[in-house]
Amino acid sequence: MTKLLLSLHVLASILAVGPVTVAASMFPRYARPPAPGGKGAGDHDLRTAAFLHKICRVYAMVGIAVPVLGFATGAQMGVLGDEWLLVSIVLTAVAAALLMAMVLPGQRELLGEEGEGEGPVAERRAAAGRLAMTTGIFNLLWATVVVLMIVRPGSTTGA
Repeated sequence: MTKLLLSLHVLASILAVGPVTVAASMFPRYARPPAPGGKGAGDHDLRTAAFLHKICRVYAMVGIAVPVLGFATGAQMGVLGDEWLLVSIVLTAVAAALLMAMVLPGQRELLGEEGEGEGPVAERRAAAGRLAMTTGIFNLLWATVVVLMIVRPGSTTGA
């Protein structure tokens, strides 16, 4: 049962979290309006940005399976009190909160603002930059969780 739960947990991680991290990373590039003078106009594509946002929303909901299967696997393995797992749980919660409270709303905001003029464009470009930074932090949190899951203290894998 442990091997089945662990396999499902890893598959859910790859199939649910992977698309969110990739789509969220690509989103700011397509949502950022071109600079005055047309520089970067080739990347600005709100239809692509909207599609990436939809991927993030849908796979964020599917991603709920990852911690559910993770808790079941941890309970089966008897490691729910281990420090590496507790740190992973906290980092996962922070990543999920960042996604729900900043990344997805930031994407919605960039998709919804269609102002004209130099001021709003500059503000949207700055917002896209902040969103890219926030998304980078989100991705680093997930990378840290993956490392903790593979190279966990006290591992019996010989690593």
